[in-house]
Amino acid sequence: MDDQQNITFMWPSHLPPDNSMMRYLNSTEEYLAYLCGPKRSRLSLPMTLVYATIFLIGVIGNTLVCLVILKHHNMRTPTNYYLFSLAVSDLLVLLLGMPLEVYEMWSNYPFLFGAWGCYFKTVLFETVCFASILSVTTVSVERYVAIIHPFQAKLKSTRSRALKILVTLWIFSILFSIPNTSTHGILLQYFPNGSLIPDSATCTVVQPLWIYNCIIQVTSLLFYILPMGVISVLYCLMGIKLRGDHSLEADKMSVNVQRPSRKSITKMLFVLVMVFGICWAPFHVDRLFFSFVLDWTEPLANAFNLTHVVSGVFFYLSSAVNPLIYNLLSRRFRSAFQNVLPPFFKSLKPKIPVQSLAPPKSTLILTVRNRMDSGEEGSPSFPHRTSVCSSHLSTVL
Repeated sequence: MDDQQNITFMWPSHLPPDNSMMRYLNSTEEYLAYLCGPKRSRLSLPMTLVYATIFLIGVIGNTLVCLVILKHHNMRTPTNYYLFSLAVSDLLVLLLGMPLEVYEMWSNYPFLFGAWGCYFKTVLFETVCFASILSVTTVSVERYVAIIHPFQAKLKSTRSRALKILVTLWIFSILFSIPNTSTHGILLQYFPNGSLIPDSATCTVVQPLWIYNCIIQVTSLLFYILPMGVISVLYCLMGIKLRGDHSLEADKMSVNVQRPSRKSITKMLFVLVMVFGICWAPFHVDRLFFSFVLDWTEPLANAFNLTHVVSGVFFYLSSAVNPLIYNLLSRRFRSAFQNVLPPFFKSLKPKIPVQSLAPPKSTLILTVRNRMDSGEEGSPSFPHRTSVCSSHLSTVL
């Protein structure tokens, strides 16, 4: 939300120069700080340390998720394809977005990458934001169909279908990122006499604010509020179905202990969605806060800055926490992680055979309902078994 930080504290530039203030501005740097805020954030050092920790955890964890799904054929299920898409969007945010934001914490202006760099930054963050929520929503719908309509899931939930949905999802996300990107550009500051202030370029909103505010409100509704509402209803219905499903007792009695039950898979995805919703809530509160406030006062600006910092931390935290959820709640992911770890880590724990990732053949104790569950993952290999979505830390803090 780099554009928000600039707009919030550039409001003096939209007013006639304050003569009482001008006599205290004895240099170009002071006048530019008066217009755009401090060049460096007061929280640049602690926030850099926090972001570096999130960066390491997120990059390592999401890389492992991608390697696990690519390396082990038995992990290439429709559900895991959506998790792969989520991991890719998280990696894009961490590898391309976070370094740029950390740089801007230390040097908020001038923006060094020109207009096309500004467009790329905005479209990148907007696209991965939309792709993340759409991936989470899609995997929730797939899980709902698998629980409520298992026969239909067995017929329709395939890997080829999942790939087609993901391609459509990413194209859709790119297209919806264009409106917000079109409001951005490079803004230059000028002295009262009309001359250009050196090194004053910032990547921010250059179109009328009402256009930007409308886009923010619509996208927050379409890509957070409505999806999270639909997801909440779906998991409530799934919970009711699973609570009254006595056929789950057959899963507990079965010798086929390696096959993940419907309940365990749904539990993992429920936790993932819940954490996703919590981590993204401050970000959308921040966006809507800015878009609805027209007359800024000092208390409102302070409240916005606090929300801004919290939203930035939680935004990037959402990109790092998913692999931890898989490791804690999924035995198959945990086993697969251990098999792709570097040799040093493998020596610390006994290697788990790759074959253990695939469930054994079903036994006679499995009922027809159990075999229906194999369609939940949708993989033929198992016949029986979570800007403006840009910078987040205002340099005025």
